[in-house]
Amino acid sequence: MTSPMANPNGSIFKRCGCRDPETRRQLGNSCPKLRRRNGIWSSHHGTWHYRVDLPPSADGRRQEARRSGLPSHDAASDEIRNIQDLVAIPGSDSHGVGQIRDLILDAIKAGDPLPDPAVVKERYRRRADLNPQITVGEWLYTWLAGRRTIRRSTREGYEVSIRMHLVPFIGDIRLDQLTIGHLDDMFDRIDIRNETIRRIRAGKDPERREMFKGQKVTSDAYKQRIRATLRAALNHGIRIGLITFNPAAWVELPSGKRPKALLWTKERVARWRATGEVPSPVMVWTPAQTGAFLDLAEARNDRYYELYHLIAHRGLRRGEACGVHWTDLDLDEGSLTVRWQITQYGADTEMGAPKSDAGDRQISLDADTVTVLRHRRARQNAHRLSHGAHWADNGLVFTEPNGSPLIPDEVTKHFKELVAAAGLPPIRLHDLRHGAATLALAAGADIKAVQELLGHASIAITADTYAHILPELAREIAEGVARLIPRQKSARTIKE
Repeated sequence: MTSPMANPNGSIFKRCGCRDPETRRQLGNSCPKLRRRNGIWSSHHGTWHYRVDLPPSADGRRQEARRSGLPSHDAASDEIRNIQDLVAIPGSDSHGVGQIRDLILDAIKAGDPLPDPAVVKERYRRRADLNPQITVGEWLYTWLAGRRTIRRSTREGYEVSIRMHLVPFIGDIRLDQLTIGHLDDMFDRIDIRNETIRRIRAGKDPERREMFKGQKVTSDAYKQRIRATLRAALNHGIRIGLITFNPAAWVELPSGKRPKALLWTKERVARWRATGEVPSPVMVWTPAQTGAFLDLAEARNDRYYELYHLIAHRGLRRGEACGVHWTDLDLDEGSLTVRWQITQYGADTEMGAPKSDAGDRQISLDADTVTVLRHRRARQNAHRLSHGAHWADNGLVFTEPNGSPLIPDEVTKHFKELVAAAGLPPIRLHDLRHGAATLALAAGADIKAVQELLGHASIAITADTYAHILPELAREIAEGVARLIPRQKSARTIKE
């Protein structure tokens, strides 16, 4: 019997599970069926094995790598070449040699593929862990715990993406084995879930609809946020040497563009009254509709009237309006400095800086808004006197009657109730801010001025959201002007 095939640092041979009929011992590589009559290995019997020497252990004992059950001689040769490349990485570094040896033996013992020598070489160069067994889920939570300088709202957004989407779909995959294919599968499964939710909502089975009550379709924009979370976490993994490739940077997704703002024209209002259809997630009132809302709030002496007026005229975010301090106002000069915002986190609120650096800004106030804010001061002084020692003096402009800060979600809830009472087409409280921007553009402000008014970090955000609504608003204003000019019907109009 010919001896196993020679190799510079090991041997490749075949074995099978056949047993001697008398002793019942396995024949191993001595089974006659393993070779043809000419001594060549049979292609129909047995599987390929290899054995290769590794650097000895620290105490000088011989170390050997063995793998069995390989499908071909070439597969065995490839693994031996991988082992040779891995062993060559640390050179004469005895500690590195031991790490590489353990890396090879651990992979073979676990039945895993051998690590990629190029990846291991890069990790070795960075002095990073050569055998990171951490899963995607473990890494995401480790990464999130280390983000100490991000805003609370940003952290909570990351946490939701990780808990609701990334961990359920790819959390069990080893971090260094994550591929673009895994991410494609994840987003395909999200799309399938979206279709299931849409189909059940449109169906006639009340029990199934109840099962999916409260579950939301994952929008294209939110898919982009999921990917952004993963991409940030993987980029940090690359920086510290855990991985060398970021598949999240290459996965293809729909753009997730922000919805365009639409004006509540007469035709759209009529359609909404007939069918309940709201044509866009972002809807903007006409000047007349905004005025009708503010008239109702003022007539009712509504507790939030002045706040709604400020948002409608100057476009503050909800949290920014709730966080305005008297020291931020100069009513004599007609100016407001936006320095604070109250952010809602579930049942909790937190006073903090504006959403971005651009959010920290100074804006001018019109005379009507100054008058409204002076009225607000008088109303607050009356509340302070009525509550006496129980008044909470925190310097805020908009407060509850006892002086405590407003709860932003309550402001939003009350806004919806007022809109319904006014019989106006629905908008979100945030859309009142959109309306202020649109009115500023219609009044002649350029896009850059509106960007600064709103505190947008990029002028592209302002242009993308508002620019295309101007023709509609211009037509609405033009029709309003025409209605104000009294005319007698011409003979041509009468004839028609």
